[in-house]
Amino acid sequence: MVEKNLSAAVIEAYQAMSWWELLAVVLALAYLLLAMKEHISCWYAAFISTSIYVFLFWDVNLLMESALQIYYLAMAVYGWWQWRHHQNSAQDLAIHRWSLKTHGLVWFALCGLTLGSGYWLQQSTQAALPYLDSFTTWGAVITTYMVARKVLENWLYWIIIDGASVYLYIDRELYLTAILFVLYVVLVVFGFFQWYAIYKQQPNTVK
Repeated sequence: MVEKNLSAAVIEAYQAMSWWELLAVVLALAYLLLAMKEHISCWYAAFISTSIYVFLFWDVNLLMESALQIYYLAMAVYGWWQWRHHQNSAQDLAIHRWSLKTHGLVWFALCGLTLGSGYWLQQSTQAALPYLDSFTTWGAVITTYMVARKVLENWLYWIIIDGASVYLYIDRELYLTAILFVLYVVLVVFGFFQWYAIYKQQPNTVK
């Protein structure tokens, strides 16, 4: 029964997807795999993928997610510039960690932003799942900045955000994107351990 349900879900995802969604998914996956290897070309894949998702999310009334893609476009340029500017230089941008205090402040701000924008969307727009949409959007805003600055814990943030996004995309019938984010949840775990191994090998690093 489980295998039958899984097969039905895969077939449903294939039938529901558009070629634009397929291209966006492939490029989004390429971004993650390249980011795991600290390869600067990950930002090219991110830029093109998010350009497509701007329209896909708007079309299914995920307004915050659509707006998030505009931010992603800017962050793709910023991330590329950061990684390129510090590449092979004395001021190389190294993988580093944030303090518990910083993480606490970040989550406090994330909860406040989620409640504020979620309430506004619920009262003023036709946005679907306004609070969940807001949480995944603001969480992704913060975590994408962490990737650009090579903060190690970004991978742990992504586990929570990507997991919440799976339900969001299933609800909006973006099944292929939902499957992508299930895969993301698995890959970000590997991404964390890969970056952590690099982090431990860096000089002057507190293990």
